[in-house]
Amino acid sequence: MKKEEYIHQRLDDQIHWYDKKSKKHQNWYKYLKIAEILLGTVIPVLTLLKFYYFDILVTLCSSLILVCESFIALYSHKENWIKYRQTTETLKNEKYMFLTLSGVYKDETTPFILLVERCETIISSENINWANLQTDAKNKEDKAHD
Repeated sequence: MKKEEYIHQRLDDQIHWYDKKSKKHQNWYKYLKIAEILLGTVIPVLTLLKFYYFDILVTLCSSLILVCESFIALYSHKENWIKYRQTTETLKNEKYMFLTLSGVYKDETTPFILLVERCETIISSENINWANLQTDAKNKEDKAHD
């Protein structure tokens, strides 16, 4: 595979994928946290308004807060957002260092081979980290049901 093909077809594609996934998890994390905050601020107001459906609304708000937090934990939105963002930035850094022949690529006789090795190591380690994160989340969920 030629240098340009690798950068375009593999490296840029992976940077785009991790960036997209990072943004998705960031958005979900923030939306769910905002919902928690809003629901949490409604509860004290409801306690002042003691009306007919008061108990039902407080219970509903509390339950929705729990549902939001459960989704954040189940899908590891915060952790995935941060990990994917780190991987995106690391891959971008490798690409730009290679293109400018800076850093570890500066005095290298075969900079393209080094780029491929380093980028594939980053991608592989991220895949392993993701699998471990999913296993940890599953184990937490299983323990909660025991």
